[in-house]
Amino acid sequence: MSTATVLPLSWEVPPIFHQRLGDGPGRQRVMESDGHLLIVLHRPPRLGDRVRSGRYFWRNPEGKWHSSDLGQGPSAMLKHLEEYHTAIGRLEKAEAEAQSSEEYFRVISELTPLLRATRNLHATLQKARETVGNDRTMINYRDRSYELERAAELLYNEAKNELDFLIAQRSEQQAASSHRMAVSAHRLNILVALFFPIATLATVFGSSLRHGLETAAAPYPFFGMLIVGFILGLILNWFVNVPIKPKPRKRPEIDQNIRREP
Repeated sequence: MSTATVLPLSWEVPPIFHQRLGDGPGRQRVMESDGHLLIVLHRPPRLGDRVRSGRYFWRNPEGKWHSSDLGQGPSAMLKHLEEYHTAIGRLEKAEAEAQSSEEYFRVISELTPLLRATRNLHATLQKARETVGNDRTMINYRDRSYELERAAELLYNEAKNELDFLIAQRSEQQAASSHRMAVSAHRLNILVALFFPIATLATVFGSSLRHGLETAAAPYPFFGMLIVGFILGLILNWFVNVPIKPKPRKRPEIDQNIRREP
């Protein structure tokens, strides 16, 4: 039977467990029959995994724990929970070192399936705790899974808030840059409109006027013209790039004397 290979062959579990399991683990869940408890869990997911890898825990009627790949005893479940803790800790470090939106997006993308898995893990262990009663070991497993779910949820919210803040900050910077460019373009248009008629008339009628500097103390008048032009260029550059903050929008004033009618 193909489903017999899902659980270890050495486990003496009720046949109903084999019948209820398919070729894969399926969702995380709890099965109980004749004092036997089977917990189907998932290994911590990784980014890009299409199929979840299952891990099985069996508690026999005598209260002994067995796992499919983490050994025997209550420590097997603790090892499973520790893997989730390690995965969350790695993402916490990545989130603390993230600087760009791409890095934050990578953390969120990898954290999303992990957060979903921890939620289902907590729900499954809570169901197992209700099934076996007030078992101290199961209560500790349940509480530990809640801590993992809470840590993953807080990390997800923090990473998402950081990403949203970074996007908003970049949008504000782009808006400020666009405003400066618009102001500079407006000032240049004013200068062009001011000197365009003069340039047009000089082009049509010519402006070769005799001023006596053509042959006087050459080449000093030429260098003087360059210096004056450079100074005027600096003044023009300051005029074009002087910052102007956009005026904040005023909220409409509400007459305090107006009262709402009952």
